[in-house]
Amino acid sequence: MGTLFIVSTPIGNLKDISFRAVEILKSVDIVLAEDTRKTGLLLKHFEIKEKKLIIFFEANEESKINQVIELLESGQTIALVSSAGTPLISDPGFKLVRSCVEKNIKVTPIPGASAVMALLAVAGLPTDKFVYLGFLPKKPGKKEKMLLKATQLGMTVVFYESPFRIIKTLEMLNSFHPGMELRVVVGRELTKKFEEIIRGNPNEILEKLKGKKIKGELVVGFR
Repeated sequence: MGTLFIVSTPIGNLKDISFRAVEILKSVDIVLAEDTRKTGLLLKHFEIKEKKLIIFFEANEESKINQVIELLESGQTIALVSSAGTPLISDPGFKLVRSCVEKNIKVTPIPGASAVMALLAVAGLPTDKFVYLGFLPKKPGKKEKMLLKATQLGMTVVFYESPFRIIKTLEMLNSFHPGMELRVVVGRELTKKFEEIIRGNPNEILEKLKGKKIKGELVVGFR
């Protein structure tokens, strides 16, 4: 029986990969990759050659599970990676891990980078307990309902947001408590060359973002 390794990869800065992650990626028979092009570049950077890559993303996860389970049951070792960060955290893999657990196939975590944890570490918000919302709904009504509930939890909340929707989301937060005691942190391009961390209440952050062309992946936290 093989082992499925859940391998965290860098969210931007390639130096953030762990020694253990590189060792595992070198040793496994197969790498399941959300984006084979990105993972191929990562493997090339760390001089990991002639590795079999199987594309494994949200749209094909269910159709690939049986194939992966058969490979594991035949004794193959497999690493699951996402495009960046820790697999399963708003990325595919949950259904595969669940199937492995049901079939008593060993699943081993290789921890590492996570955009959510990176933001929490520098946010200056309480981290004794927090709620992670993943990507917010695109429909304004559903988003508003989720965010309003989240502001009433009395704990730190963290989520991913698109640069194309961040302004509307901050305006929504600002509308809940005008003049606001909510403390908000927006992390953009974490660990990358143009990393930016913006702190303030929703209105203050809106002022700081006004007129800017917002690019890159965003992680938002508030309390």
